[in-house]
Amino acid sequence: MSDSASSPRPAFRQRLGGNLRWALIAVACAAVLVMPAIDFAQRAYWVRVIGYAGLYIILGLGLNVVVGFAGLLDLGYVAFYAIGAYTYALLAGSQFNIHLSFWLILPIAGLVASLAGVLLGMPVLRMRGDYLAIVTLGFGEIIRLLATNLTGLTNGSQGLYDLDKPLLFGLELKTGTHYYYMIFGLLLIVLFLTYRLDRSRIGRAWIAIREDEDVAQMMGVNTTFYKLLAFGIGALIGGLGGSVFAAWQGSIFPDNFNLFVSINVVCLIIIGGMGSLPGVIIGSFALIALPDILRGFRDYRLLLYGLLLVIMMIVRPEGFIPSRRVQLELRAQAPAEPQTDAPPAEQA
Repeated sequence: MSDSASSPRPAFRQRLGGNLRWALIAVACAAVLVMPAIDFAQRAYWVRVIGYAGLYIILGLGLNVVVGFAGLLDLGYVAFYAIGAYTYALLAGSQFNIHLSFWLILPIAGLVASLAGVLLGMPVLRMRGDYLAIVTLGFGEIIRLLATNLTGLTNGSQGLYDLDKPLLFGLELKTGTHYYYMIFGLLLIVLFLTYRLDRSRIGRAWIAIREDEDVAQMMGVNTTFYKLLAFGIGALIGGLGGSVFAAWQGSIFPDNFNLFVSINVVCLIIIGGMGSLPGVIIGSFALIALPDILRGFRDYRLLLYGLLLVIMMIVRPEGFIPSRRVQLELRAQAPAEPQTDAPPAEQA
């Protein structure tokens, strides 16, 4: 009786912890949305910092599809970010005197980046682990070098500037607060789509590929299709983020798309929790906004920041808010073998 009465308690606590986690995230999101409307010192500065963190959340959600869901280590994700940004700059700037609407360029940039993701995925389908990481790393550097050397198209290291600002119902979006709300509006859409993908048949196929690709293929999962789909969807989200970044900054340069952008996005996924959507949000604020929060410590800022990251990875190697599956993988212990004093049975 006691065992049956106490058995629902762990499940109840687990549901309570999950609901509490989402409640805290909802409160934090509400605070983030209200923040620009509050008048305080350095408001413009913090609007830019948190808006930049929101942009990295979008990139993290895109890379989380590739790395967290499908288990494909991509170190060249900045390439799709750059493709989206340059697509916007070429279609909404003075380089070729093309001035299309931002709302038309946004899906075009996502589709162009998605096409690049599929083209990248096709020749690397058989690669896994470190080999895939090296190839994608090279792809990211190739895009940056092309942006630097194709002066007739991208204006080289001089960059593209004086880009058109988006118009919404006749209002020109040009202040930091405007882009702040645009970023978080796009973030909510991307978050909803990735949440639905994670809990769909496609998401289950990605998880199967991540756990064991050979077994997934033997069970009838079309690994080629689903891996290309992961590359395409992840690249599409990166392209959307790149186009918003180009419109926000008003100019882009090849140095905006260096290797450290990819490293930061990978790190925020690991810090937040691999495969976890709330973890991407927490990881982005921890990696992007925390250095600015610690700026008051001046000379010791980076030291404290690095120390906090080391402590976190030791205490919680699965991340701040890991997905349930990843948490079980890292925290599970092998069951103890039953011991008995009975002698072994004699063989006939």
